[in-house]
Amino acid sequence: MRLAFAFIALLLSALATPAAAKGCLKGAVVGGVAGHYAGHHGVIGAAAGCLVGRHQAKKRAQAQRISPQYDRANRTYY
Repeated sequence: MRLAFAFIALLLSALATPAAAKGCLKGAVVGGVAGHYAGHHGVIGAAAGCLVGRHQAKKRAQAQRISPQYDRANRTYY
């Protein structure tokens, strides 16, 4: 039974696509530490931190994309 479970887990991990982890890793670390100190809920804190970190990274990327600094015509960027 353990062998079948290990084989299925290995197969599923091989088929998984890589995730874009912008913001997730930092948020997971901070959330995990905060969750650990807030009552030994490190895994829940890490999951919530990942979600919040990803959300913040998306907001930051969108703000940078629509920034007027990058929309000027005939501007040289170094």
